[in-house]
Amino acid sequence: MEYLDTIAQVLASTIRLSVPLLFACLAGLYSERSGVFDIGLEGKMLIAAFSAGAIASVGHSPWLGLLAAVGASVAFALLHGFAVITHRGDQIVSGLAINVIAVGLTAQVGSFWFEQGGQTPQLEQGERFLEVTLPGADALAAVPVVGQVYAQILSGHSVLVYFAFAMVPITWYVLFRTRFGLRLRAVGENPAAADTAGVSVTRMRYAAVVCCGVLCGFAGAYLSIAQSAGFTRNMTAGKGFIALAALVFAKWQPVPAMGACLLFGLLDAVAIRLQGTPIPGIGVVPVQLIQAVPYALTVALLAGFIGRATPPKAGGVPYVKER
Repeated sequence: MEYLDTIAQVLASTIRLSVPLLFACLAGLYSERSGVFDIGLEGKMLIAAFSAGAIASVGHSPWLGLLAAVGASVAFALLHGFAVITHRGDQIVSGLAINVIAVGLTAQVGSFWFEQGGQTPQLEQGERFLEVTLPGADALAAVPVVGQVYAQILSGHSVLVYFAFAMVPITWYVLFRTRFGLRLRAVGENPAAADTAGVSVTRMRYAAVVCCGVLCGFAGAYLSIAQSAGFTRNMTAGKGFIALAALVFAKWQPVPAMGACLLFGLLDAVAIRLQGTPIPGIGVVPVQLIQAVPYALTVALLAGFIGRATPPKAGGVPYVKER
């Protein structure tokens, strides 16, 4: 039964590690479905993680940290929207600028405020989102298979984990079963036709980037006040780009996006598990090689080696209203 415990631990770790990717992937889904490409997911996650860690340590509340994370991320999202929607700037350049600003700003402000090399103070238990035990998990823990699935894999996660996975069906419903979703997808595919039908392209795209900012805020907050006990410099470690690769791999669909994020989470979980463990016939694989696997897969996906993904037709193209 030991191998079942090992599998359960890896799968539970997979869920936890996939959450920031899932939040960011769904964030990019809203933005890019409206025609606004956003490679600034990384920067918004980073500024959100810093804001959450800083405010949670000062205000002694994870909810204040979450609110600060969402606010900071939405501010950066609106900055991106102002550059690319109002002023029709290059969306790739604007996204890169967001990433660069976030890296420098979090390091400098963190060093100035806390004098800990850009980190925030270690958070106490009351300043973080702690694990939640589902009803009956302790009673079922001893039951083979069923108990392991419920008590070890499904139970024992923070509230942000459950909210992240709840956002998948919510996003699907919003995009494909509501008027808002129909209009959002319309401005991403044919903004001129949507404009002719009376839909404000500018307003819908701004709404999409705000949704993106909110979800990136949750992603950053999860990193610093749920998965970890504070902010560390560059703690996103490329997760925004991995989320972008997952979005392309999922062909801008919410349910496949969840599967892609779980795949990356599984790779991370297995990499952590295999560190220092000898593999029969191979020996001990270098830690750096194992850690590089998710990033290598990211490059492969973004390079188009795995399938062909067609983005929204108006993606990356500023809309100029015809007179």
